[in-house]
Order: sequence, then structure tokens, then C-alpha cells
Amino acid sequence: MDRQPRYQQIRQYISDAIRAKQFVSGDRIPTEAVLQAQFSVSRMTVNKALRDLVQEGLLVRYPGLGTFVSDAKAESPLTDIRNIAEEVQLRGHVYSCDVIKLEAVLASEWVAMRLGVMAGSRVYHSLILHKENSVPIQLEDRYVSADLVPHYLEQDFLAQTPNQYLSATCPATDIEHIVEAVLPDERVQAYLKVEATMPCLQVSRRTWSGERLISFALLTHPGSSYKLRSVVRLGKD
Repeated sequence: MDRQPRYQQIRQYISDAIRAKQFVSGDRIPTEAVLQAQFSVSRMTVNKALRDLVQEGLLVRYPGLGTFVSDAKAESPLTDIRNIAEEVQLRGHVYSCDVIKLEAVLASEWVAMRLGVMAGSRVYHSLILHKENSVPIQLEDRYVSADLVPHYLEQDFLAQTPNQYLSATCPATDIEHIVEAVLPDERVQAYLKVEATMPCLQVSRRTWSGERLISFALLTHPGSSYKLRSVVRLGKD
């Protein structure tokens, strides 16, 4: 007997169907009444399952029309830091990456200003191309404080992402995100396999652990196949 709560069974049923391509982008899923009868549950239980899937980005709801499978663009949360490998795997896809650079460098004035160190200071730099089903989805260009994260260069970033490592060693307490639409330079074009005229989404991210500024990263995504999502819950007075 399945011991999962009923709403989780409904969530699993729908997410499995999406991953198996039984429901594809733009398809309307069964109505709440149909799911209610199929799983012998209350409408409230069905509504909770669908609400969770909407928050995860798998479904989108249109009042008066129904609930549909969301478009095929990969997405990341804008107001949080989530491991990109887990995002890809949650979509039922295969994650991989190329570690292009992992090195110690002297901070330029541009890097020093963003990382809060003196120009010419020794910092750590990584350049990693993240892929979903072998397709590039993010170029991560990251600078890390060598003093605060001394073992960064010793990590195997084929086995864990920088996000995983930094979250474990220096848990983030504050995040700064700046999002811009940019045209890719030649380097980005080569790595993301996009044309010079293809707009990209670029996220500039700084993370603090307590009072310490740990990391600065430029995360560049192909705009044609990526989106950022933000859900803000507003409390009541």
C-alpha cells in the first residue's frame, strides 16, 4: 500500500507524466474534478498538489481556462540560491558540466570592487559550463575570497557544483542579484553555442556568510531557453 499522502501521489502522477512526455508543454492537464474522482480525494487535496507543481514551475494556471504544462524553458529561482545540478535532475534530465578554469589569480580592479578586496589581492577563479541533456544552459564565471574559502581550488567540481561546496562551508545569509539582458561576447557565444544577436540573461550574484563577502559570480544563460522565476509571499497585517 502506498503510504505517501494523497496530494503527493497526485503530484508524482502529474510530474511523472510530464517527464514521460504524456503531457507536453502547453497541454491542459485533467481538471480538478477529474483528479478528485481518480484519486478519491477532496478538492482541497487536489488543489494543494497543483499549487505545489505551479510553484515548482511545472504547471501554470489560467483562471477560467484551466491548468497547463508550462513551457519548456529551464528556470531558476531569482530570490534564492539553488544548486543547478539539482534543478536539472528535478526536471528529470541529465546534468553534466565542463570545468574550464580553476585557478588562483590577482584581482583586477573590476573584480576587487565586486568581491570587496584590494586590487591585486589573490583570489580564486572558476569558469564552469553547466549542461542539461548535454546542452549548455549556464556559463558560471565565479570569483571567491581565497582567505575565506582556502580549499576552493582543491575541490572536484565535476562531482559537486561550487554552489554545493560553498553552501556547505560558508552558508549564505545574504544574497544580491542583479539581472540584465545582454548580447553575448565571443567567449559566451562559443561556450553557450549562441549567435551574436541572441540575447542572454545574465545574473550578477554576490553572497555573504554573516558579515563576510564570500563570492561574486556572473551566471549567463541563453535567453531563448532559460527563464528566472520569483515567488514572493506577502504576509497579512
